[in-house]
Amino acid sequence: QVQLVESGGGLVQAGGSLRLSCAASGRTFTSYTMGWFRQAPGKEREFVAAINWSGGSTFYADSVKGRFTISRDNAKKMVFLQMNSLKPEDTAVYYCAQHRGGSYYSSLDYAYWGQGTQVTVSS
Repeated sequence: QVQLVESGGGLVQAGGSLRLSCAASGRTFTSYTMGWFRQAPGKEREFVAAINWSGGSTFYADSVKGRFTISRDNAKKMVFLQMNSLKPEDTAVYYCAQHRGGSYYSSLDYAYWGQGTQVTVSS
């Protein structure tokens, strides 16, 4: 089993920055791609970013490319999402997830999820 716990969310003004963290338990953390998704009220959960097992490959949604950076520390079993130049439309609950195979962009291809952390960007 894998447990994922997100932290670092909060309220920030537009143009500001936040850094989300995801702490993972389980011995297989280093073998899997990890991803971040978000879900705004009344909307479907959407892909934000993913990083492969080594950290050598990263993938981003067009809406966050150039503003967000995903990274990982396998020794500490942590995944991070640095969010800069935040916009009100980035407001959502952000989830960390472990990929199980298939598309990096589909939430259906992630097996384990954290409880989420709220990010609110005020205008």
